[in-house]
Amino acid sequence: MADKEKDQDLKTAKEAAQKTDKKTDDKESAKKDAKIDPKDQEIKDLKAKNDELSDNLLRTQAELQNMNKRHSKEVAGILKYDGQKLATEILPVIDNLERALAVDADDDASKQLKKGIEMVQQHMAKALEDNHVTVIDNAGEKFDPANSQAVQTVPADDKHKKDTVVQVLQKGYKLEDRVLRPAMVVVAQ
Repeated sequence: MADKEKDQDLKTAKEAAQKTDKKTDDKESAKKDAKIDPKDQEIKDLKAKNDELSDNLLRTQAELQNMNKRHSKEVAGILKYDGQKLATEILPVIDNLERALAVDADDDASKQLKKGIEMVQQHMAKALEDNHVTVIDNAGEKFDPANSQAVQTVPADDKHKKDTVVQVLQKGYKLEDRVLRPAMVVVAQ
């Protein structure tokens, strides 16, 4: 029995030694991992930082493109409606020239004067046209409150259907698609 107990003790001692060796191997393996781990960690950190910087770069580039697009739209809008203030201030001058042309000229001096006024009026009209200012003259067309202002109504008849412009009292003007001054009109009701 003593041999059996010795064998048992020997077996237990071997198992304990194996467990100790295994723990030692695990500790050594962990030490090796700990020795390699800082470099691996540094590589991981650098990769993460690189990914973050790449992402920031892409976002910044996209933001710059968006800013350029916005700027281009603003510049296009400014250029499209360039001269709006000047055109608006010239409109009463055009009206006065047209009123002057409506007056009958009897003698040679007044005919010469009228001819000069007509030339000025034509040059002003061409300058407005060259700068994309168009006349809103919608006589006979359906009344559009976006382009015209009804200042008077008349009963509808055979010549003039309901909601159509019968007469333009004062011309309106548009710059591109923007109304500078609505036309003052008489509308059939």
